[in-house]
Amino acid sequence: MPNERPAFPMRAVITGGMPYGNKSLHFGHVGGVFVPADCYARFLRDRIGKDNVVFVSGTDCYGSPLAEAYRAKKEAGEITGSIEDFCAANHEDQKQTLADYGISLNLFAASGLGRSKEIHADYTDEFIRTLYANGWLEKLATSQFYDTKHGVFLNGRQVVGRCPVEGCKSEKGYADECDLGHQYMPADLIAPRSTLSGETPEMRDVVNWYFKLPDFLGKMKEYIAAAEQKETMRPLVASTTKEFLTAPVIYVKNDLRDAYADIAGSLPPHAVIAEENKPSFVLEFAKIGDREAACEKLSAAGIRYRTGKTLVPFRLTGNIEWGVPAPSLEGEEALTVWVWPESLWAPISFTKTYLESCGKDPEAWKDFWLSRDCGVYQFIGQDNIYFYGVAQMAMFMAMQGAGAVSADPPDGELPMTTLVANNHILFLDKKASSSGKIKPPMAAELLNHYTPEQLRAHFLGLGLSLKSVSFQPKPFNPKANPTDRDPVLKEGSLFTGVLNRLARSCFYTAQKYCGGKLPQGEVSPAVIEEANAAILTYERQMYTFEFHNVMNLLDAYIRGANKYWAREMGIADKADDTPRRLQVLVDAFHMLRVAAVLSHPVVPFGTEMIREYLGFTERFWDWEHIFDTVYAFADSPDHTLKELPPKTDFFAPHPAQFT
Repeated sequence: MPNERPAFPMRAVITGGMPYGNKSLHFGHVGGVFVPADCYARFLRDRIGKDNVVFVSGTDCYGSPLAEAYRAKKEAGEITGSIEDFCAANHEDQKQTLADYGISLNLFAASGLGRSKEIHADYTDEFIRTLYANGWLEKLATSQFYDTKHGVFLNGRQVVGRCPVEGCKSEKGYADECDLGHQYMPADLIAPRSTLSGETPEMRDVVNWYFKLPDFLGKMKEYIAAAEQKETMRPLVASTTKEFLTAPVIYVKNDLRDAYADIAGSLPPHAVIAEENKPSFVLEFAKIGDREAACEKLSAAGIRYRTGKTLVPFRLTGNIEWGVPAPSLEGEEALTVWVWPESLWAPISFTKTYLESCGKDPEAWKDFWLSRDCGVYQFIGQDNIYFYGVAQMAMFMAMQGAGAVSADPPDGELPMTTLVANNHILFLDKKASSSGKIKPPMAAELLNHYTPEQLRAHFLGLGLSLKSVSFQPKPFNPKANPTDRDPVLKEGSLFTGVLNRLARSCFYTAQKYCGGKLPQGEVSPAVIEEANAAILTYERQMYTFEFHNVMNLLDAYIRGANKYWAREMGIADKADDTPRRLQVLVDAFHMLRVAAVLSHPVVPFGTEMIREYLGFTERFWDWEHIFDTVYAFADSPDHTLKELPPKTDFFAPHPAQFT
């Protein structure tokens, strides 16, 4: 068995994608990011020790979404106070919601508040200066949107148009990225409109610092080729990342071929690729700069085009006032850091903040982020794969130095992290949108109808690693039939019904026949064999983040244990066979022990209650003892269980479900 088991790191960092500080938590952020991240963090604490796991995230305090939300609410008279006050209120709201869901973060920080703000600003300065010293930054004068009516440069969310990337259907293209995560240069946005004035903004040149992301095309291909061979690489991450690792191209409609031919000689060197049955032909360039120059000439000639996904210079700084101060380099002053780059290294800042709060050495963060003995697991949504899977990986490589960089960094360098990306959680079969006719519920609203553990179990069972799945909570579905079962309760019923029944049966029977003590005896070999097989399968599924399969395994094991109890105890009771009844009880307590440990990361509140009534210490969860029977945790052969009052539930349904 040991040779077949997966190898886990000695230490681990778990991160959850940072929610913007402009509003309360959306149900998709909790269900698609934080619940899976928490499940894995809890498992690793049991598997490698809680002191070896750091789970961090925080409110993303900066950026145009927050600044624009603050401006709009302030002008409407909905809020008073500063932008920092607005962000702080949302941060506290987000923090409370995560706590209510049982998300066991070591620290939920805020990039623009408190001590984490100070540490994050310091590390941001260090990070950017290191990239600059290593030769991976360039200062570019690029065209940015300017609202002449209001006399201001527009931040990312103050411009709305259509995404220019070929094949993208998004109608929510912002200054340099669309709501589906595609990146492009601002001048390429189709039909831009200022949200301040409603008019078409001008393009005016501004100077900012950019990371030379296109220079990492070769290394990124090398990285993704190696990462694809690992069991821990989700296909969604690999396929999405590779979409951007292509040459810079332009798509031109076939009916514009003659117009293109008239100016072809004036374009930078390129190849023309035409495919049968395609509506467009392709212009392929060697460098992103050549493609951008070609775009300008095509626009000047009145030739419409679309650009393809590729690596473009990654903007690090901007002109928005509310942001992390950028270091002064080559005389460029008063710039702030664009929110996406600094949010990528914010988990490092938060790890530093957490370890400092524990009284650790200032260099202790390196034992987690710079050690090959540590694994870093980042839980994100699919729209953010470009930032974490492309930009972050390349910047982490760039921190190695000015010379050759490695796609497999050695000890002492920032790692190529393990990305655990989920597909979208849809709402009633459509992508959740706060501007739609039917408003999706916020995460906190769901807790008025479901327990946190019912929701945790459901979100984990959706199989978001495989495809986008619809979330269909009956109380929020206007088309639901009153007699229909609520789909959200499917997975939770395993705990509120089956495991709850097994646990109560064990305790009440022990109180009736064993004087409230743990029954003595040897667990049946077949019961141990089945339990060990479930443990090994579960461990492998956790290693590869197959949370939906974990839920399927728990369902099969717990229901099997309950059926064993009903069948065997029925026989024993019918014959009034005391020895057989005792054996069934001994076996059932072991099955309850295994079910509780394997369910602990999924439904922590109810399983902790089981441990409490068993009267065991937290060693009960330790995977160093995962194959031990329940008796290994008893303080004596005469171990007394905590008395379970009548009709006590370990996993109670939500009160709203009784009405």
